[in-house]
Amino acid sequence: MEYGDAELVQQAQGGDKVAFKTLVERYQRRLLSVVIGMVRNQDDAGELVQETFIRAYRNLEGFKGDSSFYTWIYRIAVNLSIDFQRKERKRTTIEFDETVALGDTEAATGITSQGRDPFVQVRNRELVGKVFQAIEELTPNHRAVIMLREVEGLSYEEIADVLGCSMGTVMSRLHYARKQLQARLAEFG
Repeated sequence: MEYGDAELVQQAQGGDKVAFKTLVERYQRRLLSVVIGMVRNQDDAGELVQETFIRAYRNLEGFKGDSSFYTWIYRIAVNLSIDFQRKERKRTTIEFDETVALGDTEAATGITSQGRDPFVQVRNRELVGKVFQAIEELTPNHRAVIMLREVEGLSYEEIADVLGCSMGTVMSRLHYARKQLQARLAEFG
């Protein structure tokens, strides 16, 4: 029998470690996807996701169920990612890894390079690089709304819950982020 999040949280709050492990398995990949999109480094993202679940476990007793577990855990991950980005920005610029990004994009879209015009392949590779570079140049808050909306497909309401802001703020940040991306990618029309 597969339990829903609410039942698993309740069991985990009662000390059932297997229930919490099930929640980790349920959300680990999705969180990793969002965090990689935000911090652009798989090793750092893995550590941030691990820290997300550690914090969630430590604070599980305080989870009241006012929002879904899904929203709560995403809020922790996004906040950790934003904090990490602010610290990293002070230290160094994170480099874009084209091989990781292209591999992820091809796997996610199912598009392969077999039978393609080499010019199209080069242009697509260049576009993917520009998209990731443009996303990296956004502020952490703008990058978060883009990743949560466009990659994870969260609703405005869910994003507002995750980021702890109003839906109006989400819409404003999303509009600004899209305009910034559009301006940076205009040459690819």
